[in-house]
Amino acid sequence: MHRVFLGIGSNLGDRRANILAALQRLRSRARISAVSAFYESPAAEGAEGPPFLNVAAELETEEDRAAFLVRLGELQRAVGRASMQRLAARPIDIDLLVFDDWIHPQLAQRPYNLVPLAEIAPAYGEPPRATNGTPIRRVEQGLRFRTDRQREIPDVRIALNRAGVARVRRILRLDVDGKSGVFNGEFSMVADLRGDRSGVHMSRFVENLEEATLDVLAREQPAMPIERLAESVAREIVATQEADEAEVQLRADFALERWTPVSGKRGEETYTLVGIAHASRHAARRAVGVEAEGMTACPCAQGMIRERSFQELRDAGFSEAQAQRVLEVVPSATHNQRGRGTVLLGTSNERLSTVRIEDLVEIVEGAMSSETYDLLKRPDEYFVVNKAHRNPRFVEDVVRAIVARTLETYESFGDDDFLFASQRNEESIHKHDAFAEAFGCFGEFRTELSGDTTTRKTELAAWLRGSRSVTSATGGS
Repeated sequence: MHRVFLGIGSNLGDRRANILAALQRLRSRARISAVSAFYESPAAEGAEGPPFLNVAAELETEEDRAAFLVRLGELQRAVGRASMQRLAARPIDIDLLVFDDWIHPQLAQRPYNLVPLAEIAPAYGEPPRATNGTPIRRVEQGLRFRTDRQREIPDVRIALNRAGVARVRRILRLDVDGKSGVFNGEFSMVADLRGDRSGVHMSRFVENLEEATLDVLAREQPAMPIERLAESVAREIVATQEADEAEVQLRADFALERWTPVSGKRGEETYTLVGIAHASRHAARRAVGVEAEGMTACPCAQGMIRERSFQELRDAGFSEAQAQRVLEVVPSATHNQRGRGTVLLGTSNERLSTVRIEDLVEIVEGAMSSETYDLLKRPDEYFVVNKAHRNPRFVEDVVRAIVARTLETYESFGDDDFLFASQRNEESIHKHDAFAEAFGCFGEFRTELSGDTTTRKTELAAWLRGSRSVTSATGGS
């Protein structure tokens, strides 16, 4: 491994965001061990443009210096630098300052690099504190105030179960079925709130997220499964919000390679990955799952169409046997719904490592009347429509099929492991949606399938907390 020091600066656009984006990309190729504070300095002598924001970073890389310099050029272009002209204003500027025993020959004449570098590498000497006659200024993260309204006692001293933030979006590197990729993630983060506190620190949730994700990305193996990242953030929230428990949900869209059923056209279908984690002061539990789209054909309407068609065939002179034969050969019409199904699994660390996201997608898609595709040639369209109408299903049928398929696929899971299934259909002849869900521990489902239809089941929130608060099989409390 080679020890490297970089100077990273920006004086166009959102300077701080540009530098953080560069660090994020560096972490996918190297191990970052230290990053200085932000320092502001005027543009170099002879250059035009607004002041620069600079940091210094220490990292380790396996690449040699020549390959690493090529990598830095690619990174700068990726962040948005279009011109390599020396004195031009730029959204990002990355200078290689030290590479093992090699030191940039002009480092001593670069106070804007030396000041942040001295913070993380004092061995390089006390640098000058000005450039172009202007002091280099350390940028404070924000104004400091003693007011802390959240710690004050509220007018109504009632504890809240959940308070936090939702729809916090971040670009993340995740491990999906052993493959690392970059995803657009969306977080929801909540914590419990004591009755003697007015509120949680909303901004601190985002700080927790940044600390957890940057800590993850700084490791030698930056990508991790979605539920483990959610757990890392949940643990940070418990520690920094002085909460007894916290819950984090992370959703990220991802794509799987698929081929159309008849024409064999290759494409990518989009699904949603879901990771949920609950952390307390002493323990944490996680669940992982997917959401997938498909279609259903209504059995009720098809039954009415079939009944009426039989009578019309008989009125047209067909015998009863002939009419029945026609209806067996030709699928009856019905109305369709676009459906979105969900499956979530909660289990131990060891068992979660055996769960393949692609298998969960197939479980959900296979529970509906037919899977759907972005690209469909005419033979494919016929296949999907014909398959759906030969396999009509209510929204309730889909949920039951998801549960049955999951229990069969993961039959080695323990009775205390958890399963959640849901389906929401966008109705085509109604203005409302149809919805159904089922949840419980594996053992509760197994008991019910063995003949005890009155089995009471554990809710997801209760399972995540490690308790066995239950509802009836019909959903009542």
